[in-house]
Amino acid sequence: MDEIDEIVQEFLVESHENLDQLDRDLVALEREPDSRDLLGSIFRTIHTIKGTSGFLAFGKLEAVTHVGENLLARLRDGKMSMSPQTTDVLLAMVDTVRDLLSVIERSGTEGDLDVSSIVAQITDVLEGREPAPAPVAEAAPVAEAAPVVEQADPAVEHEDTTTRRTVADSSVRVDVELLDTLMRLVGELVLTRNQIVRQAGEAEDVEMIRSSQRLNLIATELQEGVMKTRMQPIDNLWSKFPRVVRDLGASCGKQVTLNQVGKETELDRSLLEAVKDPLTHLVRNAVDHGLESPEDRRVAGKPGEGTVTLRAYHQGGQVVVEVSDDGAGIDSDKIAAKALERGIRTQAQIAQMSPADILQLIFVPGFSTAAAVTNVSGRGVGMDVVRTNIEGIGGTIEVESVVGRGTTCRLRIPLTLAIVPALTVECAGDRYAIPQVSLLELVSLDADRASNAIEDLNGALVYRLRGALLPLVHLSDVLGVESDRSDGHVLIAVLQADGKRFGLVIDRVLSTEEIVVKPLGSQLKALGTYSGATILGDGRVALILDVQALARRVLNTDGVEQTDGDESDASAAVTEHLRMLVAGIGGERRVAIPLSSVTRLENLTESVVERIGNREVIQYRGGILPVVRLDNYLGSYSERESDELVVVVYSVGDRSAAIVVEEIVDIIDEETEFHGDVADHGVLGSTLVRDRIVEVLDVRAAILSADPSFYTASDRLDAQLQETM
Repeated sequence: MDEIDEIVQEFLVESHENLDQLDRDLVALEREPDSRDLLGSIFRTIHTIKGTSGFLAFGKLEAVTHVGENLLARLRDGKMSMSPQTTDVLLAMVDTVRDLLSVIERSGTEGDLDVSSIVAQITDVLEGREPAPAPVAEAAPVAEAAPVVEQADPAVEHEDTTTRRTVADSSVRVDVELLDTLMRLVGELVLTRNQIVRQAGEAEDVEMIRSSQRLNLIATELQEGVMKTRMQPIDNLWSKFPRVVRDLGASCGKQVTLNQVGKETELDRSLLEAVKDPLTHLVRNAVDHGLESPEDRRVAGKPGEGTVTLRAYHQGGQVVVEVSDDGAGIDSDKIAAKALERGIRTQAQIAQMSPADILQLIFVPGFSTAAAVTNVSGRGVGMDVVRTNIEGIGGTIEVESVVGRGTTCRLRIPLTLAIVPALTVECAGDRYAIPQVSLLELVSLDADRASNAIEDLNGALVYRLRGALLPLVHLSDVLGVESDRSDGHVLIAVLQADGKRFGLVIDRVLSTEEIVVKPLGSQLKALGTYSGATILGDGRVALILDVQALARRVLNTDGVEQTDGDESDASAAVTEHLRMLVAGIGGERRVAIPLSSVTRLENLTESVVERIGNREVIQYRGGILPVVRLDNYLGSYSERESDELVVVVYSVGDRSAAIVVEEIVDIIDEETEFHGDVADHGVLGSTLVRDRIVEVLDVRAAILSADPSFYTASDRLDAQLQETM
């Protein structure tokens, strides 16, 4: 009996996986009805399910797949041709098979599920009759497969039950609980490794040092190996979306093509499950809200068929997943008007926000621009829930949109939650860990600068960081302890949570290392300040700070990251030592660029500029640099007709950008007054150079306008650590 149960279990797992592939292949076949490969693959899959169903005495399942196989055979032999009705009835067959498998999984039998209706529909199509209309699923629920991970050879095809045994022989099915246990044990090994390596580094025993180095290598390889067993391609999730998009397009009256790029990108299975609902919501939004109707698209000069693109790739130790559409885009003016109407932001606040900042308002709870509630969306589950779910696993979400051209939602999520890179800090003699995914940069202020740069704004401490007021929170105040730092030196960890920034004042920065996340007990978890705990290399326990919960607990939302325009005394000038490159950009307008990150000045020709999509780039010393034309960006169009480009190569970490100016005017290295009250689009403020007003460029905003992915969390962390260590 146990052997039969094991065969049924393997059959259920394999069939669920095959059904996901069937959904995708049938949607693809509708677009390519003459594809012999797709027809052959679909036929073999149905044949395999039918044959195994007969062997296991599942009569209803065998009957449904048998009549479906007959229909596929006629399509394959050219006796019938594909049509929308044929696709509908075959997809309905897949849904029925999925329902039967779910019943078998729960009860071990096929139960009382009636399959006569779908058998009759397929028979009608076979005999040339019009099938009875079947309701189109809004987004067919997909039964989850049993919790099993399979590593199999993708080149092996399923042709019959004999071939299925060959597939089983070439793969190993491992229970997920066993993988979780192995991951926990590897975590303990990593902790022990860290302790031994640190102790060996303090010893003088050469053999001990060699043994610890060998242990370090082995533990690292074992950690990577076990993590790979938990990694699954994102295609396991994406395989459901062709069917979802097809059904949604039909219900919305839209023609939609789904493109998938990077489906082989892998991430931890637990994260794959966590991003399923947010990603589904984004895809549904793209179809329902993002894409216009075929008539509106043709009026706008677009093809009647819209495109939704899923893209996944690795970047900076994270997995980036993008959901893009070529629809109408999001109008920031409409977002601003809706925010004013609902009292979410004031007119003064809107006036200080850039279009990119205004787009972030779609993540405010309850915010929606939908004209009406539809069957697809508008049920109270908004973008705020998507962001909450993504940030709950240590990820972030960004939105880019161009009116008339489309919208891109970009998710950045960690590869795994079990072992994460973190910055360890100290407060009142105790150690804490800050996940690097929430860390933007570190700022170190000596006593003199701290006394002048940190201001009191209506009882709240703020620091002027590149023209924006950054609210400060002392970790010692949050924890209710006394800081042991008395030299006036201030260390600020700039963190991001809920799409906003704040500064966490800490006593000391210790190091960066990979930490193993341990769950907390109910008492500590209830505090809402910590997300977990870890054991450091010296054996000491460190609590992991919950950045999102910390921000919600100690910060007023309206006070986060205010600009100088919100401050009553913003007009006061600040004397600073500036090292700037002064450049002309046309119309006698001059801007100053921080000299510390200027690596080279180049004279190039216009012919070196290439285009990638709607962005300009140049090939430079083996790399690809985004191009920022300051005259266009700042609205000061140059009348210069020369083909020569004056380029300032600006670098952050190991990345560079090409800033195009009209001419290099001067270099300053002196004490001068910085005025932040004249901040404008792309400008942090102004200063006087040789009795002329020069605008101080917001380089970060300028570069992001050309390449939104230029600055990554790891880039900012590495650069700041080099300055503070």
